[in-house]
Amino acid sequence: MNPRNDPDLAQRLVVRAARKAPAALSERLEEEWLADLQSRSGLARLRLALGCCWATAVITRDVRVPQLAASGASGGHRPLFGEPRFDLPLLSRRTVTLLVIAGLHALVIYGFTSGLAQKVAAVLPVITHVVIVENRALPPPPEPTGVKISTRNYSVPLIPGPAIEWPKVDGAGITITDPPLPPQPPAPPAPVRRVEGGPGKGFPTTADYYPAASARISETGAANVQVCVDTQGRLTADPVLASSSGSRRLDDAALILARAGSGHYRPNTEDGTPVSSCYAYRIRFTLNN
Repeated sequence: MNPRNDPDLAQRLVVRAARKAPAALSERLEEEWLADLQSRSGLARLRLALGCCWATAVITRDVRVPQLAASGASGGHRPLFGEPRFDLPLLSRRTVTLLVIAGLHALVIYGFTSGLAQKVAAVLPVITHVVIVENRALPPPPEPTGVKISTRNYSVPLIPGPAIEWPKVDGAGITITDPPLPPQPPAPPAPVRRVEGGPGKGFPTTADYYPAASARISETGAANVQVCVDTQGRLTADPVLASSSGSRRLDDAALILARAGSGHYRPNTEDGTPVSSCYAYRIRFTLNN
């Protein structure tokens, strides 16, 4: 129980201690002790209350000793159990235990509320263990005993002359020859720049070879024709129909037109040089309104 939060605890202990004193001193002790209690605060009030309880026990014992002695002398007889003993405690063992426990609780609570525990923890020194290791230099290694080897630099003059290739000889005295190197692969040929040929200058038009029957019914289409030409643009074989236009009349007209264009084809070129080659091109038949 915290004495700050419950100030009547010390007062109740003081009043109780004063009332247990002899009747002649009870009122006076209560008045003096309460006046002294008003001037104290905190834990000092509880210490004063405990001191009052102890003083009451001492006063009661001191007063009771003469009374017992006088009553024994006036009676003219000895006590039944011998001389009275005055060292017996005036408070019961249970009461003393409760007072001690209450005092310890009050001290602990007062320490936490007043910050005494934090102050003690802050004052505690920090112990640091330092281990100092001496850095001693290692002794130099002992000098080897026995034959001393002296090292000197010798310069040998170089004699100019042709380089000599000495044959390689193994441990058995057999000359070792290096195997011949494998032939290097030929360099890849340079890429050739090819240009595709086709109908050239003066090539006939489709209007001259448009079938009349197809023109009457407005039939149109396109056929792919493959031709083979020489370097002069002349046909070296008959044209071949590569893909049909969907009309037999238009396919036949495309082949006739391809034959008529012999000598007006542009041949394929490789790096700018005309070469004989075969290629396909498209012939489209349309009506111009």
